[in-house]
Amino acid sequence: MHTLRKNRPLRRIVLAGAATVSGMVLLLSLKPHTAPGVAGLASPAPAGASGAPSGTAGSGGSAATGTRTLTGDSVQTRWGPVQVRITLKDGKLTDVTAISYPQENPRDQQINSYAVPQLTREALTAQSADIDTVSGATYTSEGYRQSLQSALDSANGS
Repeated sequence: MHTLRKNRPLRRIVLAGAATVSGMVLLLSLKPHTAPGVAGLASPAPAGASGAPSGTAGSGGSAATGTRTLTGDSVQTRWGPVQVRITLKDGKLTDVTAISYPQENPRDQQINSYAVPQLTREALTAQSADIDTVSGATYTSEGYRQSLQSALDSANGS
C-alpha cells in the first residue's frame, strides 16, 4: 500500500505538515557568519593610502637588521584590488597592514571586516605567506597571500 493514497487525505495532510515544519526548522537553524571581537577593531586605511614608498628601508641596509617597511604588489581579484604593507624588524615580520582591499559595498565590508584581521593574525603567526584561506573570503585571501608574498620576496631580494 502506498502511503499517499487518495482515499487517506488525513495522512497526506500530516506528512505535508511534518515536511513543512522540518523545512522551517532547518531554515531557521542557519545563522550568518560573525567573527568574535570585530566590533573593537580600528578602521582600515583607505584604499590606495600609502605612508611609505614601496621597498623603503628604515634603519640598516641589510635584509636581516633594522626596521623596514615594504609594500607588496597590488593584486587584482574578482571583487577588487588587494595590497598589503609589511614591517620587518631584524628580519622578523612584526606588522602586516592591508592598505587596499574590496570595500565598495556593505557585503564586501562585512566579509572583509572579519577576513582581513584573521589573515593578518595568521601571517604574523606563520611569519610567512603560507596562511589558510578564510572561509567566505576566498578571493580576498588569495590576493592578500599574493601581495604578502611579493612584499616578503622584495625584502629577501634587497
